Amino acid sequence: MSNHVNLDTLYRQVIMDHYKNPRNKGILDDSLTIDMNNPTCGDRIRLTLDIEDDVVKDAKFEGEGCSISMSSASMMTQAIKGKSLEKALKLSEIFSNMMLGKEYDEDIDLGDIEALQGVAKFPARIKCATLAWKAMEKGVNNSNE
Repeated sequence: MSNHVNLDTLYRQVIMDHYKNPRNKGILDDSLTIDMNNPTCGDRIRLTLDIEDDVVKDAKFEGEGCSISMSSASMMTQAIKGKSLEKALKLSEIFSNMMLGKEYDEDIDLGDIEALQGVAKFPARIKCATLAWKAMEKGVNNSNE
């Protein structure tokens, strides 16, 4: 069995773990709320962010959709908690580049997010994977206005 097959299996397991056991599921009261959906497949998300002093203090989400969109939301909320808005947006840019098959800084530890890199091979699923990230970008950019 090749290492590639083992890695694909591991990545699938990570994605399914986040789907079945989502991290940061729920809604934060008195927080920035962003609702987004993907009309092509029906994925929808409500992202709530607690931003204080340009830092994401907390992030939670609710929604429904495929395993890729929901696991990506779970991974994204984990990744941005405690990060500055600048770092959260940088992570989103790196994730977007990874999804589009573009070059990105591979020295940055993406943690579980790396498991989604195979989605880039399926163009129809990229919007699923990026939905939560686009919601976060929209919220952060609107909070700076």
